[in-house]
Amino acid sequence: MPNPRIEGAFTERSIKVLASGLPRRGKTPFLAAVGRELILVHSKRVLLRQAFKLVGQLLTAKRDLRIEQAEALFTLLAERYERRSWLIGFNIVFSQLAPIFKDPMTTLAAIYRLVHHSIIPEFDWASQRVKKGTGKTAKLDGR
Repeated sequence: MPNPRIEGAFTERSIKVLASGLPRRGKTPFLAAVGRELILVHSKRVLLRQAFKLVGQLLTAKRDLRIEQAEALFTLLAERYERRSWLIGFNIVFSQLAPIFKDPMTTLAAIYRLVHHSIIPEFDWASQRVKKGTGKTAKLDGR
């Protein structure tokens, strides 16, 4: 029997893919490839949004609706919870989300909504960009 995750069936079950790891580990290309596969092979609709654009939209919502950014982010998570799939890349560990939400209970509720029904691949290998470097260091002060 084929794996439903590979075939895109996870999208019908509102399962999230949360790629976790340090910066420059390949999370974004991985998520983009999954999204491309969903579009081209499985005829799914996919919206790719960079984090800074999402934060900008949340800040606009905060300005226009006069709500806290944390409230806007939590509302977004709550509205999509168990309704839609997400492909999300994280450069931070979940415990570092506390300053974003400020309230410990809201932070826990947000983390629960993120990890429940999720596939969480960890990108914990060395950066490919660092591996491709020469290993030489340059003197920046000209000496």
